[in-house]
Amino acid sequence: MKLITTGFIIFLFLIGTAVTADEGMQESGLIVKPSAYSVGETLDRFESIIKKKGITVFTRINHSEGAKKVDLNLAPTEVLIFGNPKLGTPLMLSQQTAAIDLPLKAIAWKDKEGKVWLAYNSPSYIAKRHGIEDKQAVIKKMTGALNKFSDFATKASK
Repeated sequence: MKLITTGFIIFLFLIGTAVTADEGMQESGLIVKPSAYSVGETLDRFESIIKKKGITVFTRINHSEGAKKVDLNLAPTEVLIFGNPKLGTPLMLSQQTAAIDLPLKAIAWKDKEGKVWLAYNSPSYIAKRHGIEDKQAVIKKMTGALNKFSDFATKASK
């Protein structure tokens, strides 16, 4: 029985590692986009567009700088925390546990190959995670806005 269990675990591991990183991130609720800009510029662009739209920026965290303070080296990694109470509050009114995922966050990072990425939680994933089924219009609006903002932040200007 132990051999079958061990074999089954190894089988599951191999299947799991066959999933690409991008697919794995999508399954985890992350929307991930490659960026044509540096980490800093990607988040600068994201921050500028959301501020222009009247969305509150709560803070920006530079994890790489934090790592330096404890003598560790982390590739460029920054997080922006932002939100709009007009959209986030209805989700929390539906299910207060949604507050653990709100305000929203966006992360930009440089991977080992030097590629820059931007990621954020999918609003539909947040709704599913918290069992929110009565706020589809809010989820749709958030999804559309985040898609536009992230495209602006990541795609090269023509």
